[in-house]
Amino acid sequence: MAIVQTFHHPARAAMVADAVPASQLTNAIGLTSIMFNVARSTGPALAGFLIAALGTASCYAVQVGFYLLAIACTLRLRPAPGTATSGIGHAAPVASFGQSIIEGWTFSWRNEAVRAGLLIMMGASLFIVPFTTLLPVFARDLLGVGATGQGALLTAMGLGALCSAVLLASFGDRLPRGLLMLAGVTAYGLSVVAFATSASFRLSLGLMGLVGLAHVSSHALVQTVVQTHSPSAFRGRTMAIFHMSAVVMTLGSTLVGMLAALVGARWAVAAMGATGALLIVAIGVALPRTRMIR
Repeated sequence: MAIVQTFHHPARAAMVADAVPASQLTNAIGLTSIMFNVARSTGPALAGFLIAALGTASCYAVQVGFYLLAIACTLRLRPAPGTATSGIGHAAPVASFGQSIIEGWTFSWRNEAVRAGLLIMMGASLFIVPFTTLLPVFARDLLGVGATGQGALLTAMGLGALCSAVLLASFGDRLPRGLLMLAGVTAYGLSVVAFATSASFRLSLGLMGLVGLAHVSSHALVQTVVQTHSPSAFRGRTMAIFHMSAVVMTLGSTLVGMLAALVGARWAVAAMGATGALLIVAIGVALPRTRMIR
């Protein structure tokens, strides 16, 4: 799955930017985020029901069915006539694989807006997002609500993210993206800290809604900034770097698991969330022009 996603995610993200005018990119990414969060809102609840009724294996069977449906729909896609596929003319010299990678990293670092967005994304992926790895521990051992309760927690997070995605799709390019990235991801980390300290399931549900509301600022909004400030020739490469956050999140999941074994799940999640929030504040101080990104 990881190998497939290595090719799938950057290609899909770059296709969105190539399919709409630049002035509507924020709206388009907001709409794709809405679709994702609708699935994330309803999926965990369905999974909890299926686990309780038919067992865990039933979830994987249903997921395979939806993958097959998605493949069938994707096979029907065709490029529009006269649409460029790469942003570079066919007569342009083709860079080697290694040179192409180096050019992508060089551009991403030299472009301040892209660099700031990627740093924010990587910081969130390393310290904040991995808290979901320990959700089963919170649901089963700390809140005592089991698999159904875990599904409800994820659904609450999905609903919060859905509301945020609707706002992103509605207001589009009128949003002050830089400020929202910094403030949103900082709020994300602080919300995770609050969730870690909660002993009430109802309060935890509300906090997961806030977590979801802030999560979009660390993903969809950063993706908008990276794509907006990347020319078409580099967009696929910058999005490939953007999706390397999955690798960083794996490292973060390992780290939070090790901390949980040493100090407990609550302290581990709280410490990681607080560190992530402080890191985003540090990025805002070190790169002050990030706040001016539109």
